[in-house]
Amino acid sequence: MDTIYFDNAATSFPKAPGVGRAMADLIEKGAFNISRGGYERSYELLAQVLDVRDRLKRLFSAPKETCVCFTGGVTAALNQFLKGTLSPGDHVIVSSMEHNAVMRPLYTLAQAGVEVSAAQCAPDGTLDLETVRACFKSNTKAVLCTHASNVCGTILPVDEIGTLCREKGVWFALDAAQTAGIYPIDMERMSIDFLAFPGHKSLRGPQGVGGFLVTPQLAAAMRPVIEGGTGSRSDSEEQPEFLPDKFEGGTLPLPAIIGLRQALLALENGTQAVYRYEMELTSQFLHGLSGIPSAKVAGISDQARLAERLGVVSVDFSPSDNAELAYALEQEAGVMTRVGLHCAPRAHKTLGTFPQGTVRFSFGPENTVEEVELCLRAIRNILK
Repeated sequence: MDTIYFDNAATSFPKAPGVGRAMADLIEKGAFNISRGGYERSYELLAQVLDVRDRLKRLFSAPKETCVCFTGGVTAALNQFLKGTLSPGDHVIVSSMEHNAVMRPLYTLAQAGVEVSAAQCAPDGTLDLETVRACFKSNTKAVLCTHASNVCGTILPVDEIGTLCREKGVWFALDAAQTAGIYPIDMERMSIDFLAFPGHKSLRGPQGVGGFLVTPQLAAAMRPVIEGGTGSRSDSEEQPEFLPDKFEGGTLPLPAIIGLRQALLALENGTQAVYRYEMELTSQFLHGLSGIPSAKVAGISDQARLAERLGVVSVDFSPSDNAELAYALEQEAGVMTRVGLHCAPRAHKTLGTFPQGTVRFSFGPENTVEEVELCLRAIRNILK
């Protein structure tokens, strides 16, 4: 039985062409360190890493390539922002659609005296700007929100939130876990001070690498969460203040970064065509679900509003057991999905799908119209 992969919101598959080969070549032919070795092969590898920084800078319109900092993933990047920016007595605003990569660090910070407000989204996951505005206080220091929900794909009004943050004089951080590599992001135009991204989702690189892009102003005000050797200023026990070294203590995940470079090469033609294709699949899937009475789509189901969402569709099949249906989909049709609460209980409470959760279907550029139709047919058969 052939398999159908509909879990791209968790991690993309297959990866961009050449990603695995580029990583294997580095490991097998010389995974040298950079900023440490005084030899030509180290310098050659450094040049490739600098190329990755430059490509990410241009993709997201960051101020300069040194403002691109690597981490082990988007969760580490979000922790750097939250724990490096907020102090007891500060106030931060988030949305009610946030992932636990945001909410768990905030839970810890709240125990230490950081005040947290969650702007309540509508039951379809959309967010009214006035709801955000009403959350501001005299001690508000930052706003952090997801660009698009990992549960239902709803896109939040990032441009308007960024403008509001500029008006209020607070930092604006964006969790681009679901949008980086598939949806246009312009840090300057959107007034973004901190952009956290994963390498392994829509960028189609490997797991184990992500990072953030940061404005020089925020970088100067933000404390490093991880400190250590950087290969620079080795005469001092103090962490360097210049970028990117300030936030890159320790050896970087170089094989993953080189794999990400290969994935970025595949993005040179832009993201618009891929986004349009994924939305065509989403439209087809939503249309098919509309004929299944027990399939309740969480979030935006109206095909006239496709521009407000990504190709991430969550479905509640209650009173059927969602986990049993997801299991049957794989066993009977080879369809791989993700079922449950998707590390985002607050989002599910907003959508009205807590505690039962949903079956999530998330599409990628390698999926096909035929696969979507096979999946819909399997859902109908199982529900019978």
